[in-house]
Amino acid sequence: MRWIKRLFGLLTLLLALAAALAAFYAWRSLPRTEGSLNVGGLSAPVKVHRDASDVTHILASTPRDAWMAMGYVHAQERGWQLEFNRRIMRGTLSEVLGPSTLETDKLMRTLGLRHAALRQLENLPAEARESLQAYSDGVNAFFAHTEQLLTPEFLLLGINPRDEAAAGRYWDPADSVAWSLMMALDLGGNWGNEFARLTALEAIDTKALWELFPPYPGEQPAATADLARLYRELGIYRARPAATSRAPEAAGVLASVREQIGQDLQRWADELGNIEGKGSNNWVVNGARSASGMPLLANDPHLGLSAPAIWYFARLQAPDVGGIKGMDVIGATLPGTPFVVLGRTQQVAWGFTNTGPDVQDLYLEQINPANPAQYRVPSTGEEPAWANFGLRMETIRVKGQPDVSHMVRSTRHGPVLSDAQARHGDVIDTRRFVLSLRWTALDADSRNVVASLESNRAQSVDDLLRALRDFHAPMQSVVMADRTGRIAYKAAGRVPVRAPDNDIRGVAPSPGWDPRYDWAGWLPYEETPQDDGARGWIATANQRIHAPDYPHFLTQDWAAPYRQERIEALLEKTPKHTLESFREIHADQYAAATMRLLPFLQKASSDHPLAAAALSALRDFKGDMRADAAAPLIYTAWVDTFTRRVIGERLGRERFEGMYGKRLFRNAVEGILERDDASWCGAPGCAAASGQALTDALNALQAVHGSDVSTWRWGDAHPAISIHRPLSNVKPLARLFEVRTPTGGDPFTVNVGQYHLDKADAPYANRHAASLRAVYDLANLDESRFIYQTGQSGNVFSGRYRDMSDAWMAVQYRVLTMKPAQWRSTLELRPPASP
Repeated sequence: MRWIKRLFGLLTLLLALAAALAAFYAWRSLPRTEGSLNVGGLSAPVKVHRDASDVTHILASTPRDAWMAMGYVHAQERGWQLEFNRRIMRGTLSEVLGPSTLETDKLMRTLGLRHAALRQLENLPAEARESLQAYSDGVNAFFAHTEQLLTPEFLLLGINPRDEAAAGRYWDPADSVAWSLMMALDLGGNWGNEFARLTALEAIDTKALWELFPPYPGEQPAATADLARLYRELGIYRARPAATSRAPEAAGVLASVREQIGQDLQRWADELGNIEGKGSNNWVVNGARSASGMPLLANDPHLGLSAPAIWYFARLQAPDVGGIKGMDVIGATLPGTPFVVLGRTQQVAWGFTNTGPDVQDLYLEQINPANPAQYRVPSTGEEPAWANFGLRMETIRVKGQPDVSHMVRSTRHGPVLSDAQARHGDVIDTRRFVLSLRWTALDADSRNVVASLESNRAQSVDDLLRALRDFHAPMQSVVMADRTGRIAYKAAGRVPVRAPDNDIRGVAPSPGWDPRYDWAGWLPYEETPQDDGARGWIATANQRIHAPDYPHFLTQDWAAPYRQERIEALLEKTPKHTLESFREIHADQYAAATMRLLPFLQKASSDHPLAAAALSALRDFKGDMRADAAAPLIYTAWVDTFTRRVIGERLGRERFEGMYGKRLFRNAVEGILERDDASWCGAPGCAAASGQALTDALNALQAVHGSDVSTWRWGDAHPAISIHRPLSNVKPLARLFEVRTPTGGDPFTVNVGQYHLDKADAPYANRHAASLRAVYDLANLDESRFIYQTGQSGNVFSGRYRDMSDAWMAVQYRVLTMKPAQWRSTLELRPPASP
C-alpha cells in the first residue's frame, strides 16, 4: 500500500508541476501593457494607453511612429491572426498544415493577390508606402525581439517567425495591401452567383432561371440573352463524374485533424465570391431628427464571425511633422493595416456597408483545339483568332511532402479560375473551355491605401468625400456626418461600364472572345450614387441604392430590401432620436420576410404527431425572431426543408447541394409559393409540398430537440459561433478557442443572424452577423459607443479574449472616447538608448 501512496503522491506532484508550468506559460504569453519596452526604429517614445473600454490609444510624436506602434500592438495582441492571414493571402498554409490545405493555397496563388499587391504598392505615393513600411517595421520588431511567449497556435503548429522578422521579411507592405484585397474578396459575391446560374442552366431553362434567381422587386432581369440556349449551343457542359471518396491523408489523430482543417478551409475558399446575403446596416439622422440637435450615426457591418474578431479598436494620434500631416482618429482597425477603417476624428464620423456592385465577371475562354496552350480572342475576320495563355509557375511547399508546382494560367481578362476551383471542372468541359476572372480589385492602379490614409485625417464631410475618391474595392456605401450638422451618403468604389449591346451584363459567364462583353471603362466618381440627406435621414442595408431612373447599371444582385425598409420605418417612427433609440434599432429582430411566408406554413397540413403543437406555437407568432421562442425555429426548419424538397428536386440533388447554404433561395421560395407554381412544386401543388416539408422539419427537429415543442428554443439552434482557424476543427480544443453566444434574429432582421445551411453539424448557427456595432453622437463625440462579439485580445488565456460577448449579445455598448477619465494601463514604447 505504501508504494501506491508514493505513486499517488508523485502523480499529484507531477500534475501540480504541469499546472504551474501551464500557468507560467499562459502568463508569459500575455502582452506587456505596463512599463516600457525598447523598440528599434522609433524616433521618439510612444505612449500606448488602454482605457476603461479596453480601447488602445497610441499617442506618438510623428505619424510614422504612430503607424509603427500600431503594427507592434497588433502583433502583441493579434499575432496569430496576422500569421494565419498572412499565410492565407500568400498561399502558404500547406507549408505548416500539410496537403489538406493545398487546394486553398492553389486558389490564392491563382488569384495572385500577392502579385497584385506588389503592383499596387509600386503605384502608391511615397507617404502611403511609408505608412505601410512603418507598420511592417512595427510587426517585425515585435516578433524579432519580444520576450513575450507566442500564443498556443504557434507552439501547436511549430511556427517560429523570429528569424523572418529579424530580417524584416515576416510582414511587409505588400501584405497590408493584400489584406485589403482579401476584404474585397470576402465581400464580393458576383463570381459565385455567375457560376451558380451557369450550373443551374444545366438543368433548367432561362425562364426558370429568373424564377430561381429573381431580379430586384419591380425590375426585369439584367441579362436579355437566352442563356440556356447560348450555353447549349456552345456545348460547355460535361457529364458529371461519379462521386469518389477521398483517401485519407494518413492514419492517426494528427492526420485526421489536418484533414478537418483542410476541409474547413476548402469550404471557406468555396464560399469566397459565393455567399448570398453578405451585408451590413448603416444609417444617419440630421439634427432636426435628433434630441440633441446634432446628427447621430450608426453602423453594424456584417461579416463572418471569428475568434479573435476581425476588428481591433484603437486610436492613433500624432501631430503634423516635417510636411507629413498628422492624425487624431479612433475606431475599428483591421489587424494587418495601420489605419482606422470605421470610426471618427475630432470633427467627422463615418460608417460602411457593402454596396455590392458587379465588379467580377467570369469569361468562358475557348481553348484552341489545335493548340491547348492558346485560347480564343476577338477576331477581325471570320476565322477565330487565338492567343497564348499567360503562364506563371508557383511552387508550393507542403509539410511532410515534396514541393508542388502549380501552373497559373491567365488570359486578357485575368486569372483562369477554373484551374483552382475543382467544382468548375464538374460542370464545364475544361478540355474545351475554362473560366477566367476579371475583377477590379486586381488592377494595378488601386489606391485604397491613400483613401484610408486621408480619411483618418478628415475633419468634415467634404474631406471624406475627397478622400473616398481614391477608394476602389470593395465598393462601400458610406454614410457620414460632421460637427457642422451636415450628413451625406456616397457609394465609393470603382464600377465597370458595360457596353449597350452587352446582353449578359455580367450576370452569368460571357463568351470571352466576343468584344461586346468586355468592360468599356469606369463609372466616374461624380456619377456613383449619393444623397445629401434632404429627408432628414439616410439608411443603407445592401438594397438597391439608387432611384429606378438612375442611368447606370451597377448590379442585379441587390439584397432584398427587408432590412432597409425596417430601418426606415423605425427611423420614421421616432421624431427625435437618441443613443437609446438607435440601440433599439440595432437590437430589432422583426423579420418582414417571415411574415410574408408565415401564412403558407400556418395552413400546412401534416400528420406528424407534433404538428398540432407546432402549429399552436406559430399561432401568435408575429415575425419576431426571438432566441427564447420555438416559433422561429419551426419556421426556419420548414423553409429549409421546403427549399430542399422543391428546388432540390428540380435542380438535382448534387447540383443543388453545390449551391445551397451559400445562398438560401428565399426570394425564389416566396415567388413559388405565391404563384402556387406546379412547375416547381409538382402536380399536387405547393400546399402538398408545404405539408410534406413541415413533416420533414418536425422529424428533424424532434431528433435534435426532443418531443416537447414547448421546450424548443431558437437560440439553442442559432448560437453565434465565432470560429477559430484552425483550432475549431480540433474538437477537444474547439470550445476553448471558439466564442459561442445564444442569439435571435435571422438573415432578414436588422439584428442579423445569417446561417449556412450546408453545415450539417449546426445548420442554423449564426455565423455571419454584426461584426461590430457603433453609434456616433455628433453633439458629443466622446459619448459615442461601440461593441463587438469577442474581445480585444487574440490570446485565449487572456480575460480580454471574450469579455465583450455578453454585451454584444444583449446589444449593449462600451464608450468610445478620446478623453477617458483615467487609463487602465500605460506602456511606453521607446527607441533603444544609443550605445
